[in-house]
Amino acid sequence: MPTLRQLYHRLLDAYGPQGWWPLLDYAGTNPTKTGSITGYHCGLYDFPRTPAQRFEICIGAILTQNTAWPNVEQALRSLAGLHALSPDGIDGLDDETLRQAIRPSGYFNAKTRKLREFVRNYRHWGERVPTRRELLAVWGVGPETADSIRLYAYGQVEMVIDAYTHRILGHLGLVDAKASYDDLKATCIAGLPGDLVTYQEFHALLVEHAKRHYRRRPWIDGLFG
Repeated sequence: MPTLRQLYHRLLDAYGPQGWWPLLDYAGTNPTKTGSITGYHCGLYDFPRTPAQRFEICIGAILTQNTAWPNVEQALRSLAGLHALSPDGIDGLDDETLRQAIRPSGYFNAKTRKLREFVRNYRHWGERVPTRRELLAVWGVGPETADSIRLYAYGQVEMVIDAYTHRILGHLGLVDAKASYDDLKATCIAGLPGDLVTYQEFHALLVEHAKRHYRRRPWIDGLFG
């Protein structure tokens, strides 16, 4: 079985830089065509470049819970169409309008409350980077969402673990398939270089690989046998 470093480099060789997190106002194309079509910034790691992009990533990280990215993109475009992809914009919507705008992302009643709670805290943080503890204290923000916000919205070196990470690394025998989020995160941190590019690409590459080879059992890995 490959080491985590070998896994990372083999995935990078196979799929190339993924350009996450996709943004509505960026014209870059999707390198792999398995998510949204535009918004990817492959090989560029200085995003977000504006407060508006940062907020969009934060909202997207919440909306993507338990759904596929194309559904989130629909919801984000609906919010943008209402001029509501900002703290003031979301606060300016009544609950029913907000629910209908984010309906494509699913669980829209719970996510309406999650967005309200997040915006309230986002205003409190202002320009500073929220700590992981502060993010986890927000209702509806769990470890994966908190780590995604810190990694992609704030450019912090924060490893993100998701279901695909568990699935692939467990299948390859690199971790215990029942490992906790924190244990798996610690394993990935120990086995990979601790830099922003590696953390962003490793997470995105695992998602891409899982979409191609881990959608249904039995899992037959096209790169690793």
